[in-house]
Amino acid sequence: MSTAATGLSNLALVRRLFALAWRYRLHCLQVLSIQLVLLTMGIGGLSLTGVGIDYIKHRVDGTPPGANKLHLNLPESWPPWQVLALLAGLILLLAIGRAFLNYTYAVSVNRLVQQRLVVDLRGEVYDKLQRLSFRFFDANTTSSIITRVTSDAQNVRMFVDQVLIQSVIMVISLTVYVIYMVNLNPGLTFACLATTPLLWVLSTWHTRKTQPEYAQNRTLSEKMLQSFVEGIQGIAVTKAFGREAEDRARFEAANNAVLTQQHVIFWRVSLFSPAIGFLTRINMMVLLGYGGWLVIHGQLPLGTGLVVFAGLLEQFSGQVNNVATIVNSAQQSLIGARRVFEILDAPVEVKNAPRPLRRPKLRGEVRFENVSFTYDGAEAVVRDLDLHVKAGECVAILGATGAGKSVLMSLVPRFFDPTAGRVLIDGDDVREVDLDDLRRNIGLVFQESFLFSNTIAANIAFGHPEATREQIERAARIAAAHDFIQELPKGYDTVLGESGNSLSGGQRQRLAIARAVLLEPAILLLDDPTAAIDSETEHEIFDALDRAIAGRTTFIVAHRLSTLRRADFIIVMEGGRIVQRGTHEQLMREDGPYLHVASLQLVDNRELQQLGLAKGVT
Repeated sequence: MSTAATGLSNLALVRRLFALAWRYRLHCLQVLSIQLVLLTMGIGGLSLTGVGIDYIKHRVDGTPPGANKLHLNLPESWPPWQVLALLAGLILLLAIGRAFLNYTYAVSVNRLVQQRLVVDLRGEVYDKLQRLSFRFFDANTTSSIITRVTSDAQNVRMFVDQVLIQSVIMVISLTVYVIYMVNLNPGLTFACLATTPLLWVLSTWHTRKTQPEYAQNRTLSEKMLQSFVEGIQGIAVTKAFGREAEDRARFEAANNAVLTQQHVIFWRVSLFSPAIGFLTRINMMVLLGYGGWLVIHGQLPLGTGLVVFAGLLEQFSGQVNNVATIVNSAQQSLIGARRVFEILDAPVEVKNAPRPLRRPKLRGEVRFENVSFTYDGAEAVVRDLDLHVKAGECVAILGATGAGKSVLMSLVPRFFDPTAGRVLIDGDDVREVDLDDLRRNIGLVFQESFLFSNTIAANIAFGHPEATREQIERAARIAAAHDFIQELPKGYDTVLGESGNSLSGGQRQRLAIARAVLLEPAILLLDDPTAAIDSETEHEIFDALDRAIAGRTTFIVAHRLSTLRRADFIIVMEGGRIVQRGTHEQLMREDGPYLHVASLQLVDNRELQQLGLAKGVT
């Protein structure tokens, strides 16, 4: 995909992710505040434990307890059980408070990253997809787009809660721990943390090695999903040709490729985490040796000194061990962010003019003036095309595959904009007309019409959701669909299966025609609507089309003479140009591609008639 985000550096991605997190700064501040309170309570509980140990030692051997960092003076007149009960009670209260705050923290993080950030981000991506041109969807597979909206959006979420928030928590925690440890004994702190710089060296090396692996894993996962989607969509073809075993092997190969590549990542992560843990254990070894020597020589208290220091060092090591998780999460989030931003940064090629012309109701006169169109600078699909269709006229378009027929029709509702020339409707350049007004005046029926998993009424009213039942039924009658709808168990309230596959091809086409005419459009675009149906169904569709076309400017791509004859005039396209134009009768008198196509169909019809007569069919 060629977009701005493709070339973003990791630093630029991080800046954008910070900007994304800044939108939710109040929620992030709430989460961090809870963590600061938890940090304070944890140190408080640890210090109380040290005070208790020093008090017990004092009562056992008479050693002076000395001053503690909490400045908690325990009265000598109290019996030991009362002092220890007080300390135990305070530690218990802190534990209860920490449990409640940990619950609050989990709820706050879930509300931030799951219910707000992910939902909002997916909404932004889907909104952008709605505004992108067909060129984007032609260049990207369905599985790629699905992955970006689902798992990649989740990976962006990881940056906020598992990278950004955890990194800030880690930095604050490490800073507090180091300050507290330095306050206890600077020399011991330096000795225990001497290996810390090695952690950053190890993390940098791990990041450089694993980031390409995560990127490759995302690509392989996407290919596996594409294989799965194609296998499900093409199941009928697979079964028809008895290729189930080969299809399973194809999917297993894609699935195993993901597994094999994941093993590489797991191997690197499995080495990284123990290496971090080993370095932090060295710190504890130094503490026992050097710290124990200080306690023995009376330079460090046992409880509020060595025990508290050990607890702080353990928590310090725990935070440092999070480096492995943070680094791995950062790699995944950067890969996901890059792919999400590719969509958000994709250029919107077709958009409203700064001050669009409002045209709620069009007459339907269409003019192409010297129009050309190319895909990404490739060879022109439409070349120097001039065409004038008066309001209410029907023009049929004939041409071989790749002649530019569908592109020509796509320029009318601005699915694409011409690279040269202009398209006019009622004298206005379509690029100056409000996009919603333009498309609400244009009805479309494709060769393979897509229906949604919803009721028949909702499918017909898709472009006009506020339509009444009477309007829906009127459109269905125009499309010759009312009778078969009434025969269904729930009539217009019948819920269709996926893509409307529970209906026949002819029934789906009639619903598509009803959906188009419900808008009462000034212009109707029909992209070979009878190509995939049998001749008997074709007759029913033609009755519907005749009623739908009446009074509307109509473009119809067709190859059958029965359809072409219904047009006011016909254009024949080759190589993106109009090579013939005229009525059926005029073109039949010209030597050209139209006469050639018509002759082949007339020969086929005569052969069918002769075959019918030979069998006694009248």
